[in-house]
Amino acid sequence: MTQVARGFATELEEAGGRVRFLIRDRDSKFTASFDRVFASIGVEAILTPVRSPRANAFAERWVRTVREDCLDHLLVFSRRHLETILAEHLDHYNAARPHRGLKLSRPRPATSTNLTGSIRRRDVLGGLIHEYELVK
Repeated sequence: MTQVARGFATELEEAGGRVRFLIRDRDSKFTASFDRVFASIGVEAILTPVRSPRANAFAERWVRTVREDCLDHLLVFSRRHLETILAEHLDHYNAARPHRGLKLSRPRPATSTNLTGSIRRRDVLGGLIHEYELVK
């Protein structure tokens, strides 16, 4: 995990990203050297409380959603393939997928107020997910 942290820290610095905090659980795979890698680039590691799975509920729910909607149905062949899959799913999740917190509306509202006409289907993730919109 320390090597993964080094790689991520390097990519983060090269991209010019600025992160202040890393929230992580207390899994034994995250050693002191893992935390030191992030401390060296100015990132403070914050540990979730002991035996508190709900402490990082938003991250846990995101992982569950991406696994159920996407990764449980696909074979991932490489890191590049995984990144492509996750980018496409993230776009769908943030723009077109209905959210309960929004009363099942989409984060990207429909651009047309006309509710009649032809409907176009767009396949996401090679047809695993379908998005529908009115044709203008």
